Amino acid sequence: MSEALSRREFVKAGLAAGVGLTLAASLEGCGKEPYPEASGAAFAPNAWIRIGADDTVRVIVDRSEMGQGVSTALPMLVAEELDADWATIRYQFAPANEAYHNPLSMGQLTGGSTSVRAAYRPLREAAGKARVMLVGAAAAQWGVPAADCRTANGEVLAPDGRRVRYGSIASAAAKQPVPERVTLKPAREFHLIGRPLPRLDLPAQVTGRAVFGIDAEPEGVLTAVVARCPVFGGGLRSFDATAARAIPGVKDVVRIDSGVAVVAEGYWAARQGRDALKLEWDEGELATLDDAAVSARLEQLSREAGELAHRAGEGAAATAARSLEAVYEVPYLAHATMEPMNCTAHVRPDAVTLWVPTQFQTGPRLLGGATRGVAARVAGVAMRDVTVHTTHLGGGFGRRAETDFVLEACQLSKAVAAPVKVIWTREDDTRHDQYRPAARHVLRGGLGSDGAPLLWTHHIVCPSIIAKFIPRWLPRFATRIAGPLKGGVDANAIEGAELPYAFPHREIRYTRADLGVPVGFWRSVGHSHTAFAVECFIDELAALAGNDPVEFRRGLLSGAPRHLGVLNLVAERAGWGTPAPAGHFRGVALHESFGSYVAQVAEVSLVGGTARVHRVTCAVDCGQVINPDIVRAQMEGGIVFGLTAALKGRISLEQGRVKQSNFHDYPLLRMREMPEITVHLVPSELEPGGVGEPGTPPIAPAVVNAVSAATGKRVRKLPIDLGLSSP
Repeated sequence: MSEALSRREFVKAGLAAGVGLTLAASLEGCGKEPYPEASGAAFAPNAWIRIGADDTVRVIVDRSEMGQGVSTALPMLVAEELDADWATIRYQFAPANEAYHNPLSMGQLTGGSTSVRAAYRPLREAAGKARVMLVGAAAAQWGVPAADCRTANGEVLAPDGRRVRYGSIASAAAKQPVPERVTLKPAREFHLIGRPLPRLDLPAQVTGRAVFGIDAEPEGVLTAVVARCPVFGGGLRSFDATAARAIPGVKDVVRIDSGVAVVAEGYWAARQGRDALKLEWDEGELATLDDAAVSARLEQLSREAGELAHRAGEGAAATAARSLEAVYEVPYLAHATMEPMNCTAHVRPDAVTLWVPTQFQTGPRLLGGATRGVAARVAGVAMRDVTVHTTHLGGGFGRRAETDFVLEACQLSKAVAAPVKVIWTREDDTRHDQYRPAARHVLRGGLGSDGAPLLWTHHIVCPSIIAKFIPRWLPRFATRIAGPLKGGVDANAIEGAELPYAFPHREIRYTRADLGVPVGFWRSVGHSHTAFAVECFIDELAALAGNDPVEFRRGLLSGAPRHLGVLNLVAERAGWGTPAPAGHFRGVALHESFGSYVAQVAEVSLVGGTARVHRVTCAVDCGQVINPDIVRAQMEGGIVFGLTAALKGRISLEQGRVKQSNFHDYPLLRMREMPEITVHLVPSELEPGGVGEPGTPPIAPAVVNAVSAATGKRVRKLPIDLGLSSP
């Protein structure tokens, strides 16, 4: 069950009758902003846990729910360590506050598959402290030693058989001293973690009660649709709004940073008004940019030496008896979330309220403060005066970590002095995205005279995502916040390129390509293209060595047991080494990202000259599994996402414009094209890795390797086009 939680409600919650215990725990590295207060709390900072007199346990979920299951996984962590009755668990989305900064990211950010990883210990510790306080209250009431009591299913049990529900002693527990430390359960004692518990958000999703950003309807809200320059980097020269203002329902036409907005009483009037605008654009320097120019620039930059990112042994200076070079290319990709970008803002002279499906509520002030910071700057108020109601997200994939749609809503609300909901059309979403960068990978590998793998070099050429977040006037300090951009090397661009395979001589280089196309985080970020290049080239080297692809990898993974473990599991479960069905071919790939290890085998046939994927077998080692159904669902979702990109995904440019506009020319995988997917989990008691993104990187190379097995040709460019395959 989900309930909206405003900051005002959060502060006032402790005043309501029946609220007994609010427990908070701080995260190391959190911001300096005071935690939202909660009257009656045992201690007041950053309350994640509230236990009511009615036995309800409310878990404040401080990450955005976009289908990945945090509204169930995070409450499971609390319920496990609290020994709560799962039937009493509820969740509420947290207000925006620096106290909720994710220590594995730049702020109150849902991304990088960090939600469970960042919460695994802090939330369990908060719950464990609450349990100790509940036991202390019950023991004092009974006059028995606390050490003689135990907890189970939302109750404290005395040694003589007496028992009391948590709700009955919540108020008394609030007066207990907060323990400095607590011993967490060993995995062998888990009774909730590891179980496929039903998701808490499903009832609201199925019944339509879940509130998404586009559903926000504060009183008096107006709707806006924005006309933006069709060419990247261009601007508005002039406009005539006469026809737009004549549309019934149109209230105003406003020029803002991104273009011209029509503000109306509803979406259709705003859309018609936008379409009626007469616009003259200054298309700027990129008006001639097209795919050929992008490819040519990447090719030109790949001939440069690049910045050294990693070297082992003699690096590129080593010589090999037999060598091979290959070039891999990937295009720009859009996020294509099912819910287009939107934001509702109410800017007032002294405060701002936002209703927004965002992945990035708060962030470092030096980098703009994310959603909250954008609103504060537009309104001229302090960040603490900005209330962010985070709604459910109709897909994120990194796109909703951006703030362009938030800026538009805030500027328009301020201009018209009313709440304004900005809604992007599907065409807006496709043509004004922050795209996954196009990239060119140049690889060279070699074998020694004995046939053993010896040399590996990898030069990555692509735009930098991190660079856009780093203020030019503070490059050195900002790199410590925004992630490494040291010596010109963007860590996001090369992530996944450092090998688990034991090549004695290795070298990785990076060249930044500034092409003018806006880029952003896309599900699995750099891993989405480095895994394609690395795992396809490993297959090519296996062929050069005359070895089976799985056996070749096994021979190079003696120092990487978790990689080897998923490889062995997926090979066994996929029947690697046994005959595939007639006309079917198998390809394999494995990759580590975000703390998890994933191997996949794709079974492919060629139908009418195109690749058809029939079956995908996936093995994942993500450490301790919180909810196996959620892990499987995320692997399946990541595979579909990556498979769509491998078979169909491309953003094409012509005269500085994106050619694609909607799902008819930027298609997603159809249900009839969906392969059978089986996911196998490696049992583990290690701390959790991420699961939202790691399923995506291996699928493209697994499919490409299967296609190469079928055709005898190497596919080195995505999306797969057999007519353009390289020999």
